[in-house]
Amino acid sequence: MRADVFDIEKRSAVMRAVKSSDTAPERAVRAAVCAAGFGRRYRLNGAHLRGKPDLVFTSLSKVVFVHGCFWHGHDCKRGARQPKDNAAYWRAKIERNRARDLASLRALKGDGWSALVIWECETRDEAALTRRVRSFLER
Repeated sequence: MRADVFDIEKRSAVMRAVKSSDTAPERAVRAAVCAAGFGRRYRLNGAHLRGKPDLVFTSLSKVVFVHGCFWHGHDCKRGARQPKDNAAYWRAKIERNRARDLASLRALKGDGWSALVIWECETRDEAALTRRVRSFLER
């Protein structure tokens, strides 16, 4: 096990800076939703729904999740990266996140909601993201 390169106060400050809402990928998805013509039809962070979706289109019964590749275990380069420190903890945490995500998607489907998961790495191509969002919301 490696020693942390930061002292306790610095590590705490670094971890506090990790945001859980209004992240760059979330803002990119919201911009794509507006570009697709659905900008005034959603609410943010549906706390009343299972999994707390990032965007909720109540009138369409559709939700959008924006997942960080590392935190939710995507199979892209960033998501497949394994931490060197405390590796067993992080593997278990990411597996719990994936299981919770799957359970949330199943529960939402059972309640009549359609869900779209957009990965952080997919937000880099604006045109493709807008097409994907438009396709999902127009179905």
